Order: sequence, then C-alpha cells, then structure tokens
Amino acid sequence: MSAGFILVVPTVEKNRGGGHLSRGASLVRSLRGAGREAFLFLPEYSGETIGELNPRKLQAAGLLEIAGSDGESWILQGASQDPRYSRESQNHWDFIILDKWRTDLWEAASWAALAPLIGIDEGGAYRDKFDFLIDLLPPLPKKGFNPPNISAPSLIPLPSNRRPSFRKEGGGLLQAGPFRVLISFGAEDTAGLTSQTVMALGRQARPGELEITVIAPGLPEDKVRTLKEFSKGTLVQGTGIAVLNGMPNLREHLAEYDLLITHFGLSAFEALHARLPVCLVSPGPYHEALARNAGFFSAGTGPAAAGHIGQFFFSGKKGRGLNTEFLNTLAADSEKVAARYGLDAAPRNLGELLAAFVPPSRTCPACGAPFFVRDKNHEIPIRVSDRTYRRCTHCGMTYMLRFCPPVIEYGTEYFFDFYRKQYGKTYLEDFPNLVEAGKKRLAVINRLIKRGRQPGRRLLDIGCAYGPFLSAARDGGFSPQGIDPAAEAVRYVREELGIPANESVFPDLSLESPENTGTFAVVSLWYVIEHFEDLRWVLVEINRLLAMQGVLAFSTPSLGGISGKKSLAAFLEKSPPDHRTVWNPAICRRLLARYGFRLKKIRVTGHHPERFFPGKAPRVPLWNFLLLISRLFGLGDTFECYAVKVRSLW
Repeated sequence: MSAGFILVVPTVEKNRGGGHLSRGASLVRSLRGAGREAFLFLPEYSGETIGELNPRKLQAAGLLEIAGSDGESWILQGASQDPRYSRESQNHWDFIILDKWRTDLWEAASWAALAPLIGIDEGGAYRDKFDFLIDLLPPLPKKGFNPPNISAPSLIPLPSNRRPSFRKEGGGLLQAGPFRVLISFGAEDTAGLTSQTVMALGRQARPGELEITVIAPGLPEDKVRTLKEFSKGTLVQGTGIAVLNGMPNLREHLAEYDLLITHFGLSAFEALHARLPVCLVSPGPYHEALARNAGFFSAGTGPAAAGHIGQFFFSGKKGRGLNTEFLNTLAADSEKVAARYGLDAAPRNLGELLAAFVPPSRTCPACGAPFFVRDKNHEIPIRVSDRTYRRCTHCGMTYMLRFCPPVIEYGTEYFFDFYRKQYGKTYLEDFPNLVEAGKKRLAVINRLIKRGRQPGRRLLDIGCAYGPFLSAARDGGFSPQGIDPAAEAVRYVREELGIPANESVFPDLSLESPENTGTFAVVSLWYVIEHFEDLRWVLVEINRLLAMQGVLAFSTPSLGGISGKKSLAAFLEKSPPDHRTVWNPAICRRLLARYGFRLKKIRVTGHHPERFFPGKAPRVPLWNFLLLISRLFGLGDTFECYAVKVRSLW
C-alpha cells in the first residue's frame, strides 16, 4: 500500500449495537469522498459478532449502506487482511481511527505501533493515550478522564432532509392523519425494548391515530411474527404497524416521521438535526445516565419502562387520544438539546475534517524518545481543539502534537499587528526597550565569557527579527550576525542597522561550512527555541558552531510560572499555535547536558502579580507583596537560560 492511507476500525462485537459499524463505514466513504484513501477493517473475534461479519448480510440490514463504484473494495476483513500482521501494509498508514467503545491496552499498543491513533467516543482505561480524541456523543463525566480535543455531535453524519421545525404548523405536533412514530433500538436490541414499546403504544391508540414503523434488523423471527400478529389484532384498533429488517440511509427518512423512539445513540442526534422530537428508552443504567446527562427525555430503563411508555403519550385511559401537552413539551425539550449541541446549524463533516489532518511526529522533539502506549508514565497533560500536548518522561519536555498545522508567516503582520495586539505597540516602536533588555542579557553573557576565558567575539542571534539584540551586541563589542525567516526584518537589519543577516530558517546552509565550526562565542535565541519542530538537530548544530566554553542563551515561556501552576489547561490553551515545545526551568540542566552544555544560570522573568488573581487589580501593597513572592519562588511566566559548551558532539 502506498503512503497516506487511513484505516477505520469499528467494534463489531455482539451486544455493542450496529452504530459503530455503520458510523465507521460512513466515515470511510466521507474520507474517500474528500480525496483520502481510506479503508474499513473488520477484525475477527473469538466471540460472536454482528451479522457474522458478512458484508452482504450487513448491507441487507442497512448497517453498512455500502455504495460507490468500488463496491466493497475498501473493506478489509479477518486475520488475512489484518494490517498489524501484514508486512505490505505496515508503516504506510497516516492515521488509524478506532471506534471501539473501549479499547484495551494490548489492542491500543498493537495499532499504535503502526501509526498515530485517533479515538472516537473512547471510554476505555487508556482513553488518554490516544494522540487525538473526538467525542461525537456526549460522554459521562468521569474522574480521571481528560476532555477530548473535540466534542461535537454536529460532526456525526447528519441528514440533509429536515422538517421545517420541531412543531407542526400552528405550534402543535398533531395534524390531520395518523401520528407517525418511528421505533428503532439499533442492530441488536438485546434488552428487548422494541416489542414492549410497540405493544404499549398500540394498546392505547385510537383507531387510525398512530402509524408505527419499526426498524429491527436484529429482532428474532419469533418476535417479528408476534409483532405482525399483534398489528392484525383487535387490540391495536386500526393502528398501522410496519416491521422492517432495515432501512438503507435511515437518517434521510427521519424527516418523514413525527416522533422517534430510540435509545441514546447516533439516531437520537440525527433526529434532532432533522428537527424530529425524540423520546428515549434505555436498555440499561449506563444508557440512562448518558441520556439524562445529555438532556434528553427518557421514559426509563429496561422492558418495564418500555411497557409503560403509553402513560406519557396518551391522555389517561384508553381511547382518550394522544397527550398533546406532553408531545409539545417533548418537542420543546428536543429543540433545546439540538441547540445545546449545535445541531440546529449547518452540519460539519467529520470526514472532511480528518482528511485535512497530517500525521505528527510521535517522538519527543527535544530528546527523540518515542511514545509507547504501554508507558504508563508518559503523560498527556491537556488537549485543545486542534492539538494535543504530551510530556516526555525521558527528558521532561512538554511538546505539542498538531494535526492540522496553521500556516504562519513571520512577516510584517507578525511583527506589527500581532505584536501590537499583545504589547500595545509595534515591534519597531518597542525597539529601544528591546535594546535595553538585550544589554541586560549581554551583561550575564559577558560574565560567563570572562569566567570561561572564551576567545573571540562572534555572536549569532537566531530569529533576530529587526535586530534589537544585534544592535546591543555590536555596541557591546561583539561581531554579530543574525538569521530570520522574515524578509523585511532581515532587510532592516542589513540596510538600516548595517549588520549581516540571512533570510533563512536555522539550521542555515550558509553556516554549515567547516570554517564556522567552533568559531562563535555566543549563540542566542530570544523567544525562538520553542518554535522548532525538531530541537535535536538545532541543539547539535549550535554545539558545532560554538567554541568550547561558548555561551548558549535563550528565553522562552515557562510552564513553571504562576499561569502554568494555576491552570495547566488554560496556559496551554493560550499557548501560540507555533510553539512546538513548552519549557520548564526544571528540565534545562539535564536536557542541555545531552547536547554538551552545562547550565550556568536561570533568570526567571515575566512576573505578573495580577495573574495571581485574574480579573482583579491588586492594590499597591498587595501588588508589591505578590511581586516579591513571584520573584522569591520563580513564578514568572517566562525565563532566560544561560549555558556554556563543555563537550563537543562532533
């Protein structure tokens, strides 16, 4: 198989319903429609599986809804086509998407060996190990479960056919003709809710009042016969009952009905988008808790609740007709749930979202240590909408996995508009202050140079921007030069400041010549080091350029500051999208030693007493006290690091 493929693996175990399987097939079609080569894998289990994994039987039941000119060519099935054991398919998957309900450690590890893992509605103990998490259906709040990257029922495949509103014309649900009820409890209905619900409604309906359609692909033949016989009996009094084994593309038919009775799952949310009122009956306590948490109305749990559902829908005794007050309340409640989850707006497409993803590196950018699912101490501190942050247990670095990297250009807009929004002035307006800050940094550097008796005064500033530090270095007796990807900034440094600078991204080809090896006294990176996707080669190249006892100096945001300590989630949420690594002063000594440097000084900066109590402006005495506390305990939100080269790597 060629590179760039995506694999979708749904659960097909018996008693898990057909929603995962149907959703997996729909996702594959959507990915392929967006131009990605995607496949559906149906593994074999020692226990029973839905439909015995027979694609034609599944198609007849309306589970796969297989369509397209390639027919079933995108379905991989059984041990012979298992990508984990096929040499041809290994190392060619961009992503593996698991819709498994609960993935155990062994299975997660076996898939993670092939590619980054995206989990959908994952509720297993290793939920937090996934590289990216999507909750399409609202989960139960559970201790120890971090929020997903994305929580959005609006990403499930939603119907394009929709009713004008949750109510009929005139504000009510009822109109001339029978009230059309759709009953569907999934592919299996192991709790036996279907029969009880149909009979409870049929017994109390008036002649011609209800028209019931039952979708029951997994209903045993004896139950089907019972329902059909019941539909002909006198108890139903003219109620029409249609029992169907399946309905291809069911969601597009939802708008044809007046009410859906189901359990918590995909169909309930599809119906909300179709503006169809929903009543739930839960097969067990877990589904009931999910229903209540999401805001749905539920008639209760189990066959007993299904058997008494008529008490809600009818006005008292038999023959009094449907309870319009309850039905209108149900419509209003359904409308609120739809608004709560964004189902009243235009749907988003999960396939199109995932088709734009690019596989991130799962090795630590600072030390190169790989991530293993079985490494219980390898942490994922937090997830935000488009990225995941993971902490490497080998070196301590917190780094970002970005699946849809934004295009960021470090041009004029970055230094003017972006800088003004953050600091209230443009970069050039702040130039004098930046020069003064550079002089303070050079004072630390000069002490280290004298202490180490380091010869030469060549200084390289990586990410020099418009050159304030270069200007301060020249005034301090150094021979400076800069590197920056912003063309206008480099032009300014060359023409306005008269200092050599290259328009480039470090490592720079112009510096790779042997004559530059070991000739720099200083290499600096001021709020630049966090931008590199692979720090290893950056630090190796800096080691090569520096003379022995040469100084590496950089500044960066700090996880160890007051903002990171108060709320790691909020700190990382606000972290700029181009910050690949998030540093902590505590990791610098050991990490830099890997690359031949000895840490000499950490200078904590960015002290903000107002961040101790956000939203409040402390009075002067309290401000001064908090500032003292921040300095004493190193709680600034940025820091500067100074190290010297003590060992060559080349």
